[in-house]
Amino acid sequence: MEKKFKMVDEPFTCEVCGFRVKPLGYTARDHCPNCLSSKHVDNNPGDRLASCKGILKPVAIQKFKDTFKIIYRCEKCGKIKKNIMAKDDNFDLILEIMSNPIEIKEVH
Repeated sequence: MEKKFKMVDEPFTCEVCGFRVKPLGYTARDHCPNCLSSKHVDNNPGDRLASCKGILKPVAIQKFKDTFKIIYRCEKCGKIKKNIMAKDDNFDLILEIMSNPIEIKEVH
């Protein structure tokens, strides 16, 4: 059975805010720590096989163990994705999203 997680921790420039994102160092970097946006590039974490390439906009925050998960909706295809918060994420923005969540319905 093939692993569904491929470790990809590389620098990138955020397409939403222009922030130059550095590798995380302890796990795969999958979103911008400044604006929390991501890009729909993976079907499974790190595989880079998604054809969509839309912007994943943070729409809600979910408590997860002793941290949080950022819930995204793809602006292009409507897919819902979840990513664990990184240590250097913009916590003020996380609190803002928590106080103004939107209803989550996945588009198929």
